Amino acid sequence: SFNMSFSEAEVQSARGAWEKIYVDAEDNGTAVLVRMFTEHPDTKSYFSHFKGMDSAEEMKQSDQVRGHGKRVFTAINDMVQHLDNSEAFLGIVNPLGKKHATQLKIDPKNFRIICDIILQLMEEKFGGDCKASFEKVTNEICTHLNNVYKEEGW
Repeated sequence: SFNMSFSEAEVQSARGAWEKIYVDAEDNGTAVLVRMFTEHPDTKSYFSHFKGMDSAEEMKQSDQVRGHGKRVFTAINDMVQHLDNSEAFLGIVNPLGKKHATQLKIDPKNFRIICDIILQLMEEKFGGDCKASFEKVTNEICTHLNNVYKEEGW
């Protein structure tokens, strides 16, 4: 079984960084999605109910956008709690990747986009150290999601 190469110190600082942004999971999750839809409008095509929304303000108010923003943050939170347990970590990442690859057919590059926006937001709100503490986590998440996609024949 694979082992993630996080030292105890890295796990602790990544969790500390994540907690700062996760405190406002719904608002920050929404902000991340709104930024993604605004800066990468093609990503809206995956969400039938977001397609017609052009203004960031309208997206921010949408229950669907807010709901999905919160779901994204909850999933990442589950992963962050299991950085020191690779089996549990993969138990979250694998079904998530599988669902997005097979049912939703989401291009895996979108995971990198979301992770990069989360890192941007961390830096804007809490500074470069916060971002740096979390960068390895986002790389790990994206790597494993991409592996799931490869297994599914993408």
